[in-house]
Amino acid sequence: MNMTTSYQKNQEAEKVPFNRFRYLLNELKPKGKIFTPFNVISVPIMLLGLYIIYIRFTQGIGAVTNLTQDVPWGLWIAFDVVTGVAFAGGAYVLVFMVYILNLKKYKPIVRITVLNGFLAYLFYSGALLLDLGRPLSIINVIIGNNYGVSSVLFLVGWHFLLYMLALLLEFSPAVAEWLHAPKLRKVLSAMTLGAVIFGITLSVLHQSGIGALFLMAKDKIHPLWYNAYMPLMFVVSSVFAGLALIIFEGSISHKVFADQLDKDSHKKHDSIVQGLSKICTLAMFVYLFMTIIIFVHEKNWEYLNTPMGYWYLIEIIGFVMLPMFLFFYSSRNGKMLLIRVAAILTLLGILLNRLNVSMIGFKWDAAVRYVPSWQEVVVTLTIIFIEIWVFRWIVRRMPVLRKSPDWVHESK
Repeated sequence: MNMTTSYQKNQEAEKVPFNRFRYLLNELKPKGKIFTPFNVISVPIMLLGLYIIYIRFTQGIGAVTNLTQDVPWGLWIAFDVVTGVAFAGGAYVLVFMVYILNLKKYKPIVRITVLNGFLAYLFYSGALLLDLGRPLSIINVIIGNNYGVSSVLFLVGWHFLLYMLALLLEFSPAVAEWLHAPKLRKVLSAMTLGAVIFGITLSVLHQSGIGALFLMAKDKIHPLWYNAYMPLMFVVSSVFAGLALIIFEGSISHKVFADQLDKDSHKKHDSIVQGLSKICTLAMFVYLFMTIIIFVHEKNWEYLNTPMGYWYLIEIIGFVMLPMFLFFYSSRNGKMLLIRVAAILTLLGILLNRLNVSMIGFKWDAAVRYVPSWQEVVVTLTIIFIEIWVFRWIVRRMPVLRKSPDWVHESK
């Protein structure tokens, strides 16, 4: 299978600055079919979402959301940040496995995982601007104004910013290869290991920091979801959340971008997925064990025979225990379909858990409950679709799934 790009086919022409510029312009052109089901569905939603965002910035946040002074954090924070950060956890887990534990088996999917993590953080940080009544005040989180440098929000803000930069640095060699810049790639590659170690540390701190934010809301969160170990629980759950997204997204990318993969990568796909499912099994077992210990320690038996208790059992049994057993059984028996089903259930479980902590179980006994407006839902979908469009554009042009150009291997 010939994986050579138009850039590599014209290496002599690339030496001329004008031709390099012309190449970049050519890369901006659409590649692949235009009228696909995804494009037909996503474009109208994105246009509507962008219009709603325009209204939000011209008429205020109250014009498009159901947020109030009593409920300042809604769907945009609950999904884009609290849930989205967990889904992006696959990046720090995978680079730890490949670069620190030296598990080279998973190296073929490192770049696409790091790319997904970077785009997730980039777009979710952008979504924070929508949620702030005064968007420009986001700088206060970085400089510590009104919060203080010892606040959890200050730490989370810096973790967020620095980890995003670390992910960009980890992915940057692929950009250099796309631009055919050997010297730049050599410099960036030399910095990768340092960025990996720095990024892993930041991500663990960031995942726990998100959980620590809710420690200050003890009287507002339902006792079944609140505990003093939330930072640790958020870290552990981000491990199998991120890996489940890699399995789910990887299965789709394996088909959509099949032309980017060589025969060897196609053969390794099932083995990689099975390996990830085993890790998910172990991480989910640890999470379930901790959940049971915390439940018994907090003595929350009285809440089980209540509507919120039934909802809690659905989350634990249906979206933790069930996918854990599915991961265990399917990884041992090579049932790829069941692995994908388990990954979907896991992602739904993480979404449910984060919404329970930040929305459903937050002020659960209030007389008037917060319910997201349809505009909030459309804007959330818009952010997701734009991220997918950017992700697809990059994968089709840069060496993310396909192998690096020949000059990279020759220069080693």
